[in-house]
Amino acid sequence: QVPLVESGGGLVQPGGSLRLTCVGSGFTLGGYALGWFRQAPGKEREGVGCISSSGGTIYYADSVKGRFTISRDNANNTGYLQMDNLKPEDTAVYYCAADQYGYGCFSPQEYDYWGQGTHVTVSS
Repeated sequence: QVPLVESGGGLVQPGGSLRLTCVGSGFTLGGYALGWFRQAPGKEREGVGCISSSGGTIYYADSVKGRFTISRDNANNTGYLQMDNLKPEDTAVYYCAADQYGYGCFSPQEYDYWGQGTHVTVSS
């Protein structure tokens, strides 16, 4: 059973929007900080941002600040990444991940569970 499942990726034109969804399965996502990462072809995985288990604290990478919004719905074991004003450099596979202790927002090694990823392509 895959602990996290992302959806919502696709092809979008520059300036467009997408909303990614991350659903937890087999564990209570509300007890974990939730992070979003992305990996472009030929590049290392990078942190996009994260949200604390309660939703009260959110951090963003400088590259997406002001354009992306992270949120969560613990009642439905779900997290979201709203992406607006998308740019070609946002093209990547996007992953959500769950961190039980919430110590390392942008550190992939801190996360306990990962999704399989969803592709986002920004192109005209």
